[in-house]
Amino acid sequence: MTFAALARSSRIGLSSWRARNIHANMSPTRNLSSYLVTPKELNEALKKNPPSPISTDPRVIPLCASWFLPNDGRTGIEVFREQRIPKARFFDVDKVIDKHSPYPHMLPDAKGFAAALSELGIRKEDTVVIYDTKELGIFSAPRVGWTFKIFGHPNVHILNNFKLWVEEGLPTESGELYSVECCPYPIPKLDEGKVASFEDVKEAAIDYNKEGAEGVQILDARSNGRFEGKDPEPREGLSSGHMPGSISLPFSALLEQKTKAYPSAEKLRSIFEQKGVDPNKPIISSCGTGVTACVIETALEVAGYGSPESRKVYDGSWTEWAQRVRPSDNLILKKEG
Repeated sequence: MTFAALARSSRIGLSSWRARNIHANMSPTRNLSSYLVTPKELNEALKKNPPSPISTDPRVIPLCASWFLPNDGRTGIEVFREQRIPKARFFDVDKVIDKHSPYPHMLPDAKGFAAALSELGIRKEDTVVIYDTKELGIFSAPRVGWTFKIFGHPNVHILNNFKLWVEEGLPTESGELYSVECCPYPIPKLDEGKVASFEDVKEAAIDYNKEGAEGVQILDARSNGRFEGKDPEPREGLSSGHMPGSISLPFSALLEQKTKAYPSAEKLRSIFEQKGVDPNKPIISSCGTGVTACVIETALEVAGYGSPESRKVYDGSWTEWAQRVRPSDNLILKKEG
């Protein structure tokens, strides 16, 4: 049977038939089977399905999510202009947020997320590969990847990582952002079960070590000095310290020291085991503003550690926590001595 005849018999247009059937067999996502993507894998996928403005076929789109802490002095957009994957688009971690929240980097609502992707020219059927700066290796890209996932984007991956992409001599470009054709992205639905609220975390902290408690584990991605209350927070006026029962797991401990990339699933599992993380109990990942908490969440996913249904990210993280708990609650602890 010809394509046209098959399309008529199923009462769908030829273009729709091609999108659903040809790409079911030839889609680049077949080559990106893992959430983490190597530079070589991404380079090959881009050669097969570049982000062309002409084609209506699903594309592979590199998305730069570069971001630096406010006290760093560098900005994501600056390093994006300096060096990026060809035809990459820029996702601004500081702007695609809940603009009504007093806390930084809180998740946008579904309309805000859809508007951001529409402006970036990303379609629902596109495969999006998110990457970080070569300076930091893995840092903010997991946060954006997690955001795409909980808003239900079907094909999203993390590059592991742009530092290696550059070192391996793969193609890059520089210069100003180029314009892309906007396209309507459907308003998605947020998977609220993957997001921990202030109330969720407060309950876990108060219940720590109590008989009959659920035993929720809070993994803190901040540096050990901030966790212990010895080093200041990068945001002025914010107390450092940690929540009762939380486990210090600086995100850098989950990355290879030289490449700043994620190691193997086996090595990640070993790190979680050494930290005493129980895969059979609920896990909440936290950090300063909910960004590097997702480095932990991604590591848990890659390692297959803990049930996806019982893992959450604390969106407000320490910035919200330190501003909302009362001194009388005794919920900010510091290491003595």
